[in-house]
Amino acid sequence: MRIKLTLVALLYAGFTFAQESITYQQPSAEILQLADFQRAPSVMMDSKKEWLIFSYRPTYKSLDDLNQEEMRLAGLRVNPVTNISSTITYVNNLKVRRLKDKTEIQVKGLPANAKIAYTSFSPDEKKLAFTNTTAKGVELWILDLATATAKKLTGDHLNANLGTPYVWMKDSETLLVKQIPASRSALIDDKKMLPAGPTVSNADGKLSQNRTYQDLLKNPQDEANFETLAKAELVKVSLNGNQQPFKPAAIYSGMSFSPDGSYLMLTTIQRPYSYIVPLSRFPMTSTVFDKDGNSVKTVNEIPLTEIMPKGFSSVRTGKRNMSWRDDQPATLVYAEALDGGDQSKNVDYRDEIFLWEAPFNNTPKSFFKTKQRFSGIDWSNGDFAIISDSWYDTRNTKSYLINLKNNSSKIIDDRNYQDVYSDPGNFNTTKNQYGRTVIDTKNNKAYLVGEGFTKDGQFPFIDEVDMSSSLKKRIYTSKLKNSKENIIDILDAKSGNVLVVEQSSNQYPNYSIRNIKNGKGTAVTHFANPFESIKNVYKEVIKYKRNDGVELTGTLYLPANFDRKNPKEKLPLLIWAYPTEYKDKNTAGQNTQNPNDFTFPSYGSFIYWVNKGYAVLDDAAFPIIGEGKAEPNDTFLPQLVANGKAAIDAVDKLGYIDRSKVAVGGHSYGAFMTANLLTHSKDYACGIARSGAYNRTLTPFGFQSEQRNYWDVPEVYNTMSPFMNADKMKTPMLLIHGEADNNPGTFTLQTERYFQALKNLGAPVRMVLLPKESHGYAAKESILHVLWEQDQFLEKCLKK
Repeated sequence: MRIKLTLVALLYAGFTFAQESITYQQPSAEILQLADFQRAPSVMMDSKKEWLIFSYRPTYKSLDDLNQEEMRLAGLRVNPVTNISSTITYVNNLKVRRLKDKTEIQVKGLPANAKIAYTSFSPDEKKLAFTNTTAKGVELWILDLATATAKKLTGDHLNANLGTPYVWMKDSETLLVKQIPASRSALIDDKKMLPAGPTVSNADGKLSQNRTYQDLLKNPQDEANFETLAKAELVKVSLNGNQQPFKPAAIYSGMSFSPDGSYLMLTTIQRPYSYIVPLSRFPMTSTVFDKDGNSVKTVNEIPLTEIMPKGFSSVRTGKRNMSWRDDQPATLVYAEALDGGDQSKNVDYRDEIFLWEAPFNNTPKSFFKTKQRFSGIDWSNGDFAIISDSWYDTRNTKSYLINLKNNSSKIIDDRNYQDVYSDPGNFNTTKNQYGRTVIDTKNNKAYLVGEGFTKDGQFPFIDEVDMSSSLKKRIYTSKLKNSKENIIDILDAKSGNVLVVEQSSNQYPNYSIRNIKNGKGTAVTHFANPFESIKNVYKEVIKYKRNDGVELTGTLYLPANFDRKNPKEKLPLLIWAYPTEYKDKNTAGQNTQNPNDFTFPSYGSFIYWVNKGYAVLDDAAFPIIGEGKAEPNDTFLPQLVANGKAAIDAVDKLGYIDRSKVAVGGHSYGAFMTANLLTHSKDYACGIARSGAYNRTLTPFGFQSEQRNYWDVPEVYNTMSPFMNADKMKTPMLLIHGEADNNPGTFTLQTERYFQALKNLGAPVRMVLLPKESHGYAAKESILHVLWEQDQFLEKCLKK
């Protein structure tokens, strides 16, 4: 059966409006051969550097995948038949290999028509657990790595509606599993019920700053269905298949064993539920049990959080970020706000971090106070820890090196977190004696692995850090000229062996082991390049300046047969971009593009069209800057227009393009950008806007990186909204949106209402609504049709 698209279409030739009812189309051969490819597997390695797991999945989902039953409750989208997220992406095959070997081994015993998800190594890393989804539900399977054999452990009655439905126990022989309660109630079909009364919500007069959310609870029937689908009972399942009841049915949102395995913290969602915020802000209770299930201590009780102070650095009050300390047997660590969670208050310290040792009979001990909002902690071998804090308004982040032996601390990183040139990198990690991921520290030495962006290019590096003195010594800098390597893991610091992914613009990314002492390398994988037809296109990272001196970049692609020295004809130009907010010009002008990145075309860019005779400027820099007390969006439109003009001027100066034939496009906030550019600039012949928001009064409590609400700055919201300026938009535009968009702020209604305004105001516009699709498009039929729509649109607007 061919499924028809829902769309309202512009008949391009005469720009007259009409309804169209068409079936899914496929793009031209030049694009189809790039879009219809076989995806390479993803690779996972155990912490002992012994095993590689190769996970294979289809390149795209199918419409049938998207057409399964779905319920949308409390921010969730779940399949009520199979009891797993309806948006999950499945793996359909697994292969294994020892790192030292050359060939992958096909796993034996996998389920037929496998739909694999939620893979996890056992604590001893000899086995791999995973789920398989059948037509009726979710099963638990175990893969024995040594024999490359999989076996089913349970029936298809697991409850994965809230995510991973199991956790390994310390012995590597038992798993704690969430399964559907035997006494589960039937779901309520509220479409067939007569309401007992109206739905009523109240406000108590307290100020709050809640953004728009999708898929919220709407009535008592939704509450009942959410509870039915979310509840699970906990069962111990051993590797021989024996099962033992552990805990009765509840809504378990978190399960975590202490590092030594002797305690279990369970977090449950409680009533009252909310109709204005998702389940992550419902009341929750965290209780610690011993490994036999006996209650030890209720360690946290979080109330319903509907009221939040304004600002991205504001948080709720009470214990936050509660987790187990990775380098101790059974100690909880958490943060509490010292400013009431309100970033507008002036205080010396924002957060206090506490440690609480089992069995939690003593008062929690203060461990550290942060001047900014606590953002994370990394433990090592018991001697050191790294604490990070950050502050959104200044984009500042600080890292503190804590010496646990003498309780001293020092700041080892203090910078703008958008300043990629000063990024020190991330500490290389390992698994400790408890099987927890910690900073790999030996003899007081640790290693930072950095991406290595500089004004002169990208040079990934490894720094050796003396944790006692915090002094750094660079022990490796990658200086490959015609390729690029990403440092994945330090396999053996002493010998100098590191795992890297090496690639170039036409060399598909592959894993290899490089010795940083002698430079020798050994290939680990040999994935083929599925995009041979564009391996000879011209690729260059160009640098140019905006009219105010801000440095900009973009990756320019030209057709393989285009004569750059003596072009016979000027090319049409396609620009794909996404605006980003900054607090200063220096960070806004930094370059993170590398000409040696593999050219990976996808529906998320215009790169396909280089095969059809277009010049493409991909990932063009569109910074929006607000220095000092100014906010970026105060001057959003003039900066947006200046960014676009600078990009066109830069490519035009090279002599490659016909600047009367320029198209701009973007997805989400890039679609918002596109609509504004077509409205407020004459530099474009047409534009493509996908899954965007066009009326900012419909997101009145902030959007993207805007913290202020509509009533704070109505002029900003109104000025930035293409909907409010629809009468000025007269340039051909293609609007595309998923009918089931799940992204907060980009409701499908945004595109529908904007299209109606443009249509009635006489603008040349075409709208395509993709059935079953969310914010990112997934089905092969949808993606190929989107490419066809864009191809037809660009050919008619730029090559007529």
